[in-house]
Amino acid sequence: MTTAFDPVRIGALELANRIAMAPMTRSRAHGPGATATELMATYYEQRAGAGLIITEGAQPSVVGQGYPDTPGLHTAEQVEAWRATTDRVHAAGGAIFAQLLHTGRIGDAALLPGELIPVAPSAIPAAGQVYTHEGPKPYPTPRALTEAEIAETVDDFARAARNAVEAGFDGVELHGANGYLIQQFLSSNANRRTDGWGGTVEGRIRFAAEVTAAVAGAVGGDKVGLRISPGNTLHDIAEDDVEQTYKALVADIAGLDLAYLHIMESAGMRDLTASLRARFTGPLILNPNTLPEPTGPDALSLIEDGTADLVSYGALFLANPDLPARLAAGGPFNAPDRGTMFGGDQHGYTDYPTLT
Repeated sequence: MTTAFDPVRIGALELANRIAMAPMTRSRAHGPGATATELMATYYEQRAGAGLIITEGAQPSVVGQGYPDTPGLHTAEQVEAWRATTDRVHAAGGAIFAQLLHTGRIGDAALLPGELIPVAPSAIPAAGQVYTHEGPKPYPTPRALTEAEIAETVDDFARAARNAVEAGFDGVELHGANGYLIQQFLSSNANRRTDGWGGTVEGRIRFAAEVTAAVAGAVGGDKVGLRISPGNTLHDIAEDDVEQTYKALVADIAGLDLAYLHIMESAGMRDLTASLRARFTGPLILNPNTLPEPTGPDALSLIEDGTADLVSYGALFLANPDLPARLAAGGPFNAPDRGTMFGGDQHGYTDYPTLT
């Protein structure tokens, strides 16, 4: 029987175990020009016992930033700053992918230089509020991307992927989940376009498919993962024809030989997860979002019964830098301090205790 503590191959990498650290925005990129810091390097180094670390989302362009103090991968300074993180994770025996995140309409225009405002498939604001240093603000009305700008955005993702590899990352994950730009194109309420980038299932999956193909072309499919969250309503997302949409997307990217598909699973979607797993040619990372906390024993059984090849942990990995060792021992588990999740200093970031 395969267990979470057995090795697994993704792309060209042989991972030590099947426990992944899920991407989590922490808003601690306090360096100049949205650069990663030494504190961030320490944070990831502490968690190098993961089979795979997937970083917090890094914006592929200036306009892709939606939250304060998030890192980028679109300037030479950002590339250089990330090297401290990748060097230290590798020295500790870990593997690390950079997540590329364009937030689209989820953001705050005050973060952007000049006259820039958030962009999206259509000029439709999301219901709700965005986190800022000044407190919650209503989501702005975004500007709809032109077709030329969509092509530029695809190029931005490919360029950021090349930057990530230059910075020492083992690969990149494309954030196509949680109501951000790629999922905004997939959705039927954020994407009201009537051109070739919307309207039908084929139109709505086009942006996700083209970004994935461009990034695979830039760095190799074996260095690329895609994260999706079918049926997830976060950030005011609605998706018509969820099963048809995601089956079509997975079929479209099947020939790219990606490193993995990462599914953030919503309640009631296990059958779709199984269907997508059957259609995808590579490993499946599952974030079983519906399980109770701590999710250790329940999630590990998903590897043992063949539901997934790896499982990813978010808040539990945040609070337990040595999570694989704790899972192997059956606990105990530190509880995450939700008051220190976003922004701040080392408190609630690099000061969680380990077992030894």
